[in-house]
Amino acid sequence: MSFLRNLLAVAIALVMVAVGVLFALQNPEPIALDILVMKLPERSLALWVLAALALGGLLGLLLSSLLALRLRAGLASTRRQLARAQTEVDRLRTRDLATRE
Repeated sequence: MSFLRNLLAVAIALVMVAVGVLFALQNPEPIALDILVMKLPERSLALWVLAALALGGLLGLLLSSLLALRLRAGLASTRRQLARAQTEVDRLRTRDLATRE
């Protein structure tokens, strides 16, 4: 199963690279990008679009990784709290059984 998953991931990556190359070949017009405080040099339209796509993907990965780390920390904290509560319940049950005898 792992082999098929890796093969599928490689195939998807190759298709994405091929689409990016075709997109770049179809959009060679140089365009200067003017952001609020500066004007970037002229580059091909495809380069700007693909760079924006890559930057968005990387930012998405970064933010989802931070969210996953936060959720894991919360899960670890909850598990510790559950273990403490379970220990206390076991202690109370043992004490209750000892008082009944």
